[in-house]
Parts: sequence; structure tokens; C-alpha cells
Amino acid sequence: MIMNCIDIRTNLEKIKNSITDVERLSGRETGSVKLLAVSKFHPVESVIDAIKAGQVMFGENRVQEAFSKFEEIYKTYPKTELHIIGTLQKNKVGHAVKICSCIESVDRLDLIQEIEKYCLSNNKTIRILFEYHTGEDSKSGFTSYESLEEAVAYCAEGKSPHVIPSGFMTMAPFTKDEKVIHTSFSSMRKTAEKICQEFPQFSMENLSMGMSEDYRIAIEEGATEVRIGTAIFGEREYPAS
Repeated sequence: MIMNCIDIRTNLEKIKNSITDVERLSGRETGSVKLLAVSKFHPVESVIDAIKAGQVMFGENRVQEAFSKFEEIYKTYPKTELHIIGTLQKNKVGHAVKICSCIESVDRLDLIQEIEKYCLSNNKTIRILFEYHTGEDSKSGFTSYESLEEAVAYCAEGKSPHVIPSGFMTMAPFTKDEKVIHTSFSSMRKTAEKICQEFPQFSMENLSMGMSEDYRIAIEEGATEVRIGTAIFGEREYPAS
């Protein structure tokens, strides 16, 4: 069922108010956490309703869907910001570079090399987040500190000048055990802090973690961005297989 514009506006207000409350309770500065509205599998009309309600940052998993959806949105709402948050295959990088401003799911060195190639040919820079594996249920992300360190070092050596390291992303395990979720997010925060100390030439303050079910815990553990879809747009309309 597709939500109407009033429902989406109401849900956005609830989420933003909740984020503010958790910021306050966690001793965080008000406005320190950004909201990324995950619009995958939701129609373009729902995205436009969210834009009209003041939302500017959106996340999509599938490049093909994002390209067809946001190519039209940009014509009317050019300040809208699109992040790719799903696993990115090398053969989709060209389209991703053309349509997005940030790729949050960079999980391997050869992907950085591919992004640089297309950024160069499009005369464009792209912000990236390094996805780090912190939960046993996740199938993506750098799986060791050493592999993550190698990827950041590659950028630091100036080998990908069009690729701008901007932070980190992770997904917690799918569990109701809050202790496990806290551990996942705190592990990401500590890893990010260590990498940032090692590579001070980059401003990698963005920490993208937390979704509809666990964003409150993510904020408590230092998230600067939460990725929320269902709590804004309702249950997804999955395409027929």
C-alpha cells in the first residue's frame, strides 16, 4: 500500500522529533544526526512527497531503480541528494557515478579503482563511505581492519583523486538483542576513530549506521547519519519476481 503525502509528512516529523530526543538523551548536540530516507522499492511519487515535506537526502540500493527514479526527480528538484547504499557491482558503477553524490557501500579496493575510472571520465568527484563488517548476518563490508586500512591508504596515496573518503557505514546483526547491536555499532565507531587518527588528511566524520529498528541505539553509539525507510514510507512494494 502506497502512503499518501500526509502520512509521509507525519512520519518524517515523528522520526525527526525522535532523533532530536535521542540526541538530547545521549548528550549529543541537536542536529548532529542526519536522516537518510531509504526510498528503495518506493515509487517516485512517494519520494516527491518526502521532498515537499523537507527531506533532501535519499538512499537507494539498486542502481537501475535509482537511475530511472532520480533522473526525473533531479529535473524538478536539483538539490536532492542521492546515496547508493546497497552492494555495488562493478558493472553498475558507471550509472551510479552519473546519478549519485555519495556511495556508502564501498567494501573493497577494486571498487574504489572502478569508481575513480568513471569519475575521471565524467569529470566528477564522489564522496564515499567505507562499509565495515560488524555483524555476522551482513554479507558485505571490509572484513578486517587491515583490508580497510589498505583501501584508505590507497586513497591517501593520491591514486584516486576523484574519490573523496568521507566516513564509514555498517549494518548491525538482525537481532532483538540490544547488547549485540550496541557492540556492533561501538565496534564501528572505535574502528572509525582509529582510522581517522591514522589518516588525518581526510575528513571522515560521517558515521552511517542504524535503520528503522535500531537507529536509537546507533545514535547512542555515535552515528551521524541514520538510514530509515519503513518508518517513513511504510512497507515496501517489492517488485514481482
